[in-house]
Amino acid sequence: MSFSPDILWNGLGWPLIRLVLFISLGLLIGNILEGLRWTRAMGKVATPLIRMGRLKDISGASFALAFFSGVAANSMLSEAYEKGEISDKELVVSNLFNSLPTYFLHMPTVFFIAAPFIGSVAFVYVGLTLLAACIRTVLIVLWGRFWLPSEGCCGSISAKLAGQEPKNLAEIVSKALKRLRKRLPRVVFITVPIYTAFFFLRHYGVLASFQEYLSENLSFLSWLNPEIFGIVAFSLAAEFTAGLAAAGSLLGDGTLAPRDIVLALMIGNILSTPMRALRHQLPYYAGIFRGRMALKLIIYNQALRSSSLVLVGTVYFFATM
Repeated sequence: MSFSPDILWNGLGWPLIRLVLFISLGLLIGNILEGLRWTRAMGKVATPLIRMGRLKDISGASFALAFFSGVAANSMLSEAYEKGEISDKELVVSNLFNSLPTYFLHMPTVFFIAAPFIGSVAFVYVGLTLLAACIRTVLIVLWGRFWLPSEGCCGSISAKLAGQEPKNLAEIVSKALKRLRKRLPRVVFITVPIYTAFFFLRHYGVLASFQEYLSENLSFLSWLNPEIFGIVAFSLAAEFTAGLAAAGSLLGDGTLAPRDIVLALMIGNILSTPMRALRHQLPYYAGIFRGRMALKLIIYNQALRSSSLVLVGTVYFFATM
């Protein structure tokens, strides 16, 4: 089957150029928002939550710091643990508690990467992952309330946040541009080949054959649209951006509905948990915490994260039937 210049330009060339432009703009805006510490207002809710969760001063300081740097927040917890200032239990609860500010730290970038690929569907997907993060926080607070001793209270959150403010706007923009130059080539390297591959696979009917095979051989997943498995496969084999590139391609030509795109990204997010733990969290945690404790924290983090996503995804599935 031949391609006319019009088909190649309208179906592949222009969509890719537009996509790369929007990704570049989105990454820059997301990095600037992170640099502006727009999540600082969220620190106002920290004090009552920390008191409710029976966490100590050092845990409250780590929570505040996690809005700006996950590495710095976990390093603070590790030092306190090594000095005996917090117990094993409080270290686990505090580390899990930091998942909400860590999520807020990266949420702008996640959204502005997703939006160029899947448009308004990004609001739904990011909203569901935010809801899952909030549910995790509530569960962790309750866990600390009933698991930790009543001694100790948090210090001044605002005092901890004040020292983390950016120096000036020029510094923020400069840092955002450096991050853009570092990250954009990697995103483009993943996006262009996958988007192009999906264009040709769809054009030659390979995707249709693959979907037919899945529908015939994966009966236990018959409740899912078989066309989403391409997105899930790319999410597992590569990274989040790869799944988005596949989703954007299928959404753009009307192959999948927005609901299917959201479910595919949620499933890919959940199933990629082991790979994420090995590829990202293990090297990072092993450099901050001792071996056994690092492994323990990773297991708790990923188990709680996956469970919350399963809960939210299940509710979304039945609510949108």
